[in-house]
Amino acid sequence: MKCSSCSSVSTIYDQGNVFLRSARGDEISMAYDNKEQLFDLLNKLEISDEEQYVRITGHSDPFQMDSDYIPLSNFKTRLEHSDLIAIISRRKFCSHMQPIISAKDEKIYAYEFLLRPLPGEPDFQPFQLFDVARQSGLHSFLDRQARISAIETSARKLPHGIKRFINFLPSSIYNPNYCLSHTFEAIEKYNLDPSDFVFEVVETEKIDDVNHLQNVFDVYRQSGIRVALDDVGAGFSTTQLVEELKPDFVKIDRDIIRNCEQGAGKQRVIQAIVDTAQSYNGIVLAEGIERLEEWEYLKHAGVDLGQGFLFGSPQLEPIDYT
Repeated sequence: MKCSSCSSVSTIYDQGNVFLRSARGDEISMAYDNKEQLFDLLNKLEISDEEQYVRITGHSDPFQMDSDYIPLSNFKTRLEHSDLIAIISRRKFCSHMQPIISAKDEKIYAYEFLLRPLPGEPDFQPFQLFDVARQSGLHSFLDRQARISAIETSARKLPHGIKRFINFLPSSIYNPNYCLSHTFEAIEKYNLDPSDFVFEVVETEKIDDVNHLQNVFDVYRQSGIRVALDDVGAGFSTTQLVEELKPDFVKIDRDIIRNCEQGAGKQRVIQAIVDTAQSYNGIVLAEGIERLEEWEYLKHAGVDLGQGFLFGSPQLEPIDYT
C-alpha cells in the first residue's frame, strides 16, 4: 500500500529521456544532454489547463522504469532546488534536543526533537526545507524521515522515562494506520516505550479537517503514544480546538509567553488555556520562555511545563540541568 500523498525520491540523471504525460494518458518523450537543458525543455513546454506529469530515465538504459510519474510542477521544483532535495533524499540532517522542565520539581521532564543540519553537511533552514519538500511532493517523505531520525536519536541518547516530543505534519498522513506504521516500527525496533513519546502537530499546519486530525490522534493513542497541540492561543490553534481535540499536552504560543508577567491581556489568554486543559486533565506547556520573571508567573498561573532558552537551546546532546 502507498499513500496518495507520498512521492518517491527518484534520480534526476545528468543525461537521459524525459517523458511527459497528460491526465488523459497522452505521452511524448524527448532526450536531453544535461540538467540545464532539461530545465529549459520543461520551461518551454506548452502548459495546458490539464495537469501534466513527468518521469525521466537515464541514457544508460532508456527503458528502465525506476522513476514514477509526478506532477510537472513538483518536478520543476526538484530541479530548481536540487541542493535541498539532495539533503532530503540522502537524509543529511539530524535531530537536536531542547529540554522541557517540570514546574513541580524544576527537573527535566522531556526533550523536544528539532530538525537541524548534519554536522559537516550543507546548512539549511528547517522551514525552508519543509517548504521545498511540500512544493516538490516530498513532504510526506521528509516528515516520516524526520520522525524516524528523532526516534533513533532518542534511543541512543535518552534513558527510559524521559518524554520525547516529536513534530508531525497532519497533511503528510493520508492514511494514519499505514502512514504511521513506519513510526511504530521504529519505536519497536529500538525497544522503546511508546508511553515515552508525545507527537505534536507542527505549528505551520492549518487544521482544515478536525476529524482527520482526531483520527490521527486516535491512532497514536491506540499505540500508547500521547499527542500535543502546538501554538495554542495564536494562529490556527484555539481554545475551541483544544476543547474539540482534547490533546494530552497543550503548548502555549511563544508570542503569548513573551513578557507575560507584564500584560493583563496575555494573562487572560494563558488562564483560559490553563482552565480549558485542566477541565479534561490536559497538561499545559509554555514554550519560548527566556526570562525568569516569565517562568515565575507561569508557574503561579498553573502551567505544568516550561521550554525555552531560559532552560537551554536545542543541542546535539542532552544537557545536565539542575
